[in-house]
Amino acid sequence: MLRPRIPTMPTPTGITTPLVHHASAAVEPHQTSGSCACRHTTPAHVVETAASSAPSVRLTPTGLLFAVGGGAAAVLVVGAVLVSMLLAVAITAASVAVCAVVLRSLLNGQRQR
Repeated sequence: MLRPRIPTMPTPTGITTPLVHHASAAVEPHQTSGSCACRHTTPAHVVETAASSAPSVRLTPTGLLFAVGGGAAAVLVVGAVLVSMLLAVAITAASVAVCAVVLRSLLNGQRQR
């Protein structure tokens, strides 16, 4: 009674696509006839391989020095901001504690009189 029932679907509905697409190494040549008036484009996997063969970005020693310096500066700035926020929270907590002690002292002094 308390177990969930998972519905079963005997036949899939809608469009199903395979999860993995294997591109064959040998591509069959496209046979054209003289009466074909359509424009043929290159296959998608050929375009992707041409785009992926672009040269990677190379850093010069000066560029690498600037990248390391910028990263170190960012880490120092973020660290300083976090430490200052922690210090502000600590000072606020201490001042609230002092105010609570003073108020408690004042209220207890009025009750005893």
